[in-house]
Amino acid sequence: MLSHPTQKANRPAVHGLNIVFTGNGKGKTTAAMGTLFRASGQGLSIGVIQFIKSPERIYGEASTARRLDIPFQTMGDGFIRRPSAQSDSRSEALAAWQEARQWICSQKYDLLILDEITYLFYFKWLDVTEFIAWVRENKPASMHLVMTGRYAPDELVDFADLVTEMREIKHPYNEQKIMAQPGVDY
Repeated sequence: MLSHPTQKANRPAVHGLNIVFTGNGKGKTTAAMGTLFRASGQGLSIGVIQFIKSPERIYGEASTARRLDIPFQTMGDGFIRRPSAQSDSRSEALAAWQEARQWICSQKYDLLILDEITYLFYFKWLDVTEFIAWVRENKPASMHLVMTGRYAPDELVDFADLVTEMREIKHPYNEQKIMAQPGVDY
């Protein structure tokens, strides 16, 4: 008799992975959400914290997570490229990091996504070495931690168990001035 895929019995021991999706190409959050839904299908406890995106904008992944009762916090004030672009961005991003630390320490999650956390390192809002030390000390050994965003620092890449770099080859906006599309880009 075959067991249902969401049953946890007879599974190999779990080694919580540190996973990074980075690069200048599209697909970092998309890859993380695919991992989230795959983990959900295996019966894992899952959650998401978004560091830069604004809760005022409707993102498809957030709407779906709400419908599926997946813990999902969007805590930024909008997508930014420069740290000086918005005065409150740093404090909101650091508040999201505080929330993420609580989620990690709660030991309620088998897989947690920290979407766009790499911007905190890039803008020097959070020291990557201190982040890595904290994660090593506090992340449960069985928790998978997925981190996304451009500009992943070398220290984070070295720390991670799995790193995928998204590289832009062709983009509809750059080639044809096609704006972001609902359901594909957000």
